[in-house]
Amino acid sequence: MKTIGLIGGMSWESTVPYYRLINETVRERLGGLHSAKILLYSVDFHDIEQLMQREEWAEVSIALAKAAALLESAGAELLVLCTNTMHKVAGAIEAAVSIPFLHIIDPTAEAIKRAGFATVGLLGTRFTMEQPFYRDRLQARHGLRVLTPDAGERARVHRVIFEELCLGKVVEASRRDYAEVIERLAARGAEAVILGCTEIALLIGRKACAVPLFDTTSLHARRAAEWALSGP
Repeated sequence: MKTIGLIGGMSWESTVPYYRLINETVRERLGGLHSAKILLYSVDFHDIEQLMQREEWAEVSIALAKAAALLESAGAELLVLCTNTMHKVAGAIEAAVSIPFLHIIDPTAEAIKRAGFATVGLLGTRFTMEQPFYRDRLQARHGLRVLTPDAGERARVHRVIFEELCLGKVVEASRRDYAEVIERLAARGAEAVILGCTEIALLIGRKACAVPLFDTTSLHARRAAEWALSGP
């Protein structure tokens, strides 16, 4: 079994499911008392969030590239970044190491295409929904058409992530609000919706919605576990 390096803490609320899902997948595959070989570098999200709000992405790149290099030096054989938004600096992380980097979009897009969908809605932070790094990979690499909520809805989705979910708060009114946003995306033609922030599953979970939901956390974590179990 190969060792997975996790860059987490953004927020730690969504890093916890990564640890659980990876270990559950290993136990399902190997049985008994088997568990995953994991190294975790957890950042202080306060510092990263301040850089994000100031759009100081070069500083974010430096911090996360350093984390990646430390994980590689500690023995990690695969890197997993436990957040969607920070994949904006995925290139800097990949450049800092020689080990593989599992991009969160790829297992998500592959699952969507296997299910036969071509048009998807995208929920996430305002950075993920509004900046091109996420949509461009979905469209250019995977051929998916991407819809996002309107400006007011994007602001509400973003607020819930940072003011509630990152703090471990699950508010019923926000759950209903997200369900309504998903319904409107479906009415515009979305055949499925990507939960493109690793905290959103804490709110929506397996709740029945207007269209199928694709949880990036679950898909990313389980693919990482499968990779660790593959090959020599």
